[in-house]
Amino acid sequence: MNKAILNADIERGTISRHIYGHFAEHLGRCIYEGFWVGEDSPIENVHGIRKDVLEALRNLKVPVLRWPGGCFADEYHWKDGVGPRDKRKRMVNAHWGGVIESNHFGTHEFMLLCELLGCEPYICGNVGSGTVQEMREWIEYLTHDGESPMADWRRENGREEPWRLKYFGVGNEGWGCGGNMTAEYYAGLYRQYQTFLNNYGDNRLYKIACGPAGADTHWTEVMMREAAKFMDGISLHHYIVPTGDWTDKGSATEFDEKMWFETLRRTMEMDELIRMHKTIMDKYDPEKRIDLIVDEWGNWHNVEPGTHPRFLYQQNTLRDALVAGVHLNIFNSHNDRVHMANIAQTVNVLQSVILTEGERMVLTPTYHVFDMYKVHQDATRLDLELSGEGYEFEGQVIPKLSATASRDGEGRIHVTVCNLDHANGATLEVELRGVDAVKAVSGRLLTAEAMQAHNTFENPDAVKPVPFGGAQAEGKKLKADLPAKSVVLLTLEV
Repeated sequence: MNKAILNADIERGTISRHIYGHFAEHLGRCIYEGFWVGEDSPIENVHGIRKDVLEALRNLKVPVLRWPGGCFADEYHWKDGVGPRDKRKRMVNAHWGGVIESNHFGTHEFMLLCELLGCEPYICGNVGSGTVQEMREWIEYLTHDGESPMADWRRENGREEPWRLKYFGVGNEGWGCGGNMTAEYYAGLYRQYQTFLNNYGDNRLYKIACGPAGADTHWTEVMMREAAKFMDGISLHHYIVPTGDWTDKGSATEFDEKMWFETLRRTMEMDELIRMHKTIMDKYDPEKRIDLIVDEWGNWHNVEPGTHPRFLYQQNTLRDALVAGVHLNIFNSHNDRVHMANIAQTVNVLQSVILTEGERMVLTPTYHVFDMYKVHQDATRLDLELSGEGYEFEGQVIPKLSATASRDGEGRIHVTVCNLDHANGATLEVELRGVDAVKAVSGRLLTAEAMQAHNTFENPDAVKPVPFGGAQAEGKKLKADLPAKSVVLLTLEV
């Protein structure tokens, strides 16, 4: 039996909506064919941006979008992506397949996309191959109101008013594709570059430093010791490679029970990673002024057979949905430090929420998890004490359930629960404290017959949420019978 105590009168702060953020890189078919088709495309679009993708993401209430990378950010020179499109400089995308980048999707197009989505832009600047001046001038181009060389150029390119820009990342993965730097070297560069990121008018930048990969606590220690007073956030990147072998990460759709379990076991490690880095951050920043920004996370499988090996196009199954749900529960539970998280990536790359093929679009199981979990955005996290069964496979044990509880602005309580067990259902009994009674309970369920179930262009609704009738409430007690390998959203009227 699995038991939980939900203390509705013990509030644990606000769950930032930015935890439900997304990431779009110039990689494979994420930008071109994913977001951007051009104004002359037969695919219905809004000023060149796919209308179907736009509407699907609006439904998720996407709060923030990170761009242009990723590894691409540190080879991207923003001035090549503004002005008349037919005159923009073409470039080689050296990181992602050596294909030609047209630069038709640049600063103006990205900021338009964010306006249409109603989300905040998060721009990642070029430290690896760029200059301080280039980065400084980008901020001036974007945000300066009044006379200046960059603001005047922006107006010449069709944008009179400056944009609002809050989130700005100073480089990407400085320890890897962003320059193969040591922590000590990057810390010095960060201090230098951020000095020239000016606030114009009433626009205030939130500066994000490149943080560690996975368990690299040395990087976090150096950055917090050397540059804490100059940053607002520090990033963390961590991908789930089910096999643990980057040369053969395993198929996205052809896997057995062992690989299902191993994937979710590795997913649960995110909780410990965050705790490790939080401990170091607490040492240098006990007031918790600096946020942890998990701006790249998700499953990384082998590419789909027959697709470009550097386009990172992979399918998305029920397994990915569970991975998304567990991650989001973990991020929610660390809302005292985790201010933002950006799944990699939004369309057609890695653990995407949307796949496109020509005029067709399909929503992935991961999309549906984000749809179910959007109730937590800017909600008040409630204290939830969960205990119960373990999920055991071949001598290894992880928790069977993962959960989060929050209260929205209208007083409803939402509980999201993942049953990781691939074969067995789970009964969850919840005792509610701090409320008079549960007046009504409703729910949504995401599961499928097969672990490998996924949505295709021919069968786009193989995995989608359905109403959940497996929960009953009586007084202050709630009982839910959770199917195997499922994600469940419970909504309580109290």
